[in-house]
Amino acid sequence: MRSKLVSVFVLSVMGIALPLLQADGLEAKGPKQSFEVTSTERVNFLPGGTIRLVNSYGYLTVEGWDEPEVQVTVTKSTDRFYNPEEKQEAERRFDQVRILTERRSDKELAISTILPARNPLFRSVLPLDRIIVTKPLMPNNRRGVTVEYKVLVPRDTRLVVRHDTGYVWVSDVIGDIDVSSHTGDMIVILPDPGPYSIDARTRLGSVSSDLTGKGQYRFVAGTHFAHAGKGSPRRIFLRMGCGSITIKQVPPSGPFWKN
Repeated sequence: MRSKLVSVFVLSVMGIALPLLQADGLEAKGPKQSFEVTSTERVNFLPGGTIRLVNSYGYLTVEGWDEPEVQVTVTKSTDRFYNPEEKQEAERRFDQVRILTERRSDKELAISTILPARNPLFRSVLPLDRIIVTKPLMPNNRRGVTVEYKVLVPRDTRLVVRHDTGYVWVSDVIGDIDVSSHTGDMIVILPDPGPYSIDARTRLGSVSSDLTGKGQYRFVAGTHFAHAGKGSPRRIFLRMGCGSITIKQVPPSGPFWKN
C-alpha cells in the first residue's frame, strides 16, 4: 500500500513539474545534428586547357571524363553538431564559404574557394594612448565548415591544384599535373604508361610509387622521388608539406559517368 502511495505521489509531482518546465522553455529538445548542403555547377570547357583549383581544403577529388565541360559538385557540412533550431545559423555559415568558378580565358578555368575575411589587425590600447599592433591574422576563417569537392574535367587537361589541408585524389587526367598541399594525403592515379617526368617531394612524410624511380632520397623527415621518362614526357609535379604522396599506375578506364 505504501509503495502505491509513493508511486502516485511521484507521478503527481511529475505532472505538475512538466508544465512548469515547458512554460520556462526547458522542455527536452531534439538530438543535436550536423547539417550539409550540396550544389552542382557545369561549365563548357574544351580539352587541352588549364584548370586551376585555388585555396581548396577538406576533401578534393578530381577525375577525368570524356565530356567537353567541367562539373563541380560541392558539399559543405558543419564541423560540429547543432540543435535542430540552429539550422539557420549553420546555413549562414555555409553562405560565408564561397566556391567561385571563373573562366579566365577560353583555355583557362579557375575554381577558387573564398573564405570570409578576418579583422586584418589586432591591436590593444595601453595607458598613455600607446598602441601595440600585432602582425595580421592568417585569412583562414573557415567558419566551422568542411568542404568536399568532386570535380570532373576533360581528360586532356593541364591541372594545377593549390590545396590547403585535407585529402586530394586525382585520376584519369592525361595532361600535366601540378599539385601542392600543406597537410594531408595525396593520391595520384596515372591512367596510361606515359612517358612521365615525375618530381614528388614531402617535407614530412613518405612517397610511394608504382613506377621505378631513378632517384629516391629519404631525408630526416621527408622524401623525394624522381622518375624521368624518355621522349616528351608529361610532367607530374607533386608537393606535400606534412603527409604522404601515393602514385599509382593503372590502365585507362575509358568512357564513364554517362548517367
